[in-house]
Amino acid sequence: MYSHSLDSLPNGMIQAWSDLEFKPLWSSNKARSKVNVSRTHNLLAIPVGIKQKSNVDTIVQKFLAENFTIMLFHYDGNVDGWSDLEWNKKAIHIVAENQTKWWFAKRFLHPSVVSIYDYIFLWDEDLGVENFHPGRYLKIVKSEGLEISQPALDPNSTGIHHRITVRVRTKKFHRRVSGGRKCSEDREGPPCSGFVEGMAPVFSRSAWHCAWHLIQNDLVHGWGMDMKLGYCAQGDRTKNVGVIDKEYIVHKGIQTLGRASAKKDSNSEHSMKKHGVDERVEIRRQSTTELQIFKERWEQAAKADKKWIDPFNREEEDQNGMDSLRRKRRHSQRRSRRLHI
Repeated sequence: MYSHSLDSLPNGMIQAWSDLEFKPLWSSNKARSKVNVSRTHNLLAIPVGIKQKSNVDTIVQKFLAENFTIMLFHYDGNVDGWSDLEWNKKAIHIVAENQTKWWFAKRFLHPSVVSIYDYIFLWDEDLGVENFHPGRYLKIVKSEGLEISQPALDPNSTGIHHRITVRVRTKKFHRRVSGGRKCSEDREGPPCSGFVEGMAPVFSRSAWHCAWHLIQNDLVHGWGMDMKLGYCAQGDRTKNVGVIDKEYIVHKGIQTLGRASAKKDSNSEHSMKKHGVDERVEIRRQSTTELQIFKERWEQAAKADKKWIDPFNREEEDQNGMDSLRRKRRHSQRRSRRLHI
């Protein structure tokens, strides 16, 4: 949709999109002839700090081997420290101190800028990729028609929050998990199906167009988004969202944000005590606050938009009904125990 401010331009000269590909200052006819315009394009965007340089180097080299465009978000302000890496000049470097992955993504991965990329990998920096191959991963994604996905987590990973993300050794991929208190056989929807976590999501072009609009500009930690990403799956989230077991990663769970502000003091712990602030605690508190705001904002938006029909409303109603029944059963059991006593 074009704004009226563009009416003064001939339609054929309006380009509403861009990309992140490097362009030479000049090129010969020979160089132009080598350009393969039909080549597939994929993007790896990853927030990085110099302390994780070695691990990021390992990740990037795997993706470069598959002709990915690389975009690094430097949250610690240190760009020069990467200059000795062979691929450094092939990557796009964005610098903003103490900002999160979702802050960067909202500002620098607008759908119009990344529209040429078939798949966008928006990953954390603390992922082990010894058992992961981007090319083989995408073959599975394409063959199964997954719009949103993530590689499975090695069971020995740190910080596993949802069973659906854990690797199933006997499968190539899976779309749901069942069993346990949260995911009964008859439960549909996140976090039992239609779910990926925020550490290593992979989006198709269409899914990212939706997910970018879901990112709230002021809620920089992204908490709560994972439960709603299924709405961007371009259809049935129980079919179009999946976890790839064949190509899996290790989540190392390294805490990074919140330490950079203490860099001027050689003793980080002393610096935090001196200023009376435990930065990790404050970040978690802010994340929890943002989660509640996100939930409330979704509820308010759903009620206010009279034309919007929740495509998964039946799932939500069924789940709410089951949750209510469980609460009634627990209440009845507690009451029965008290009467027995």
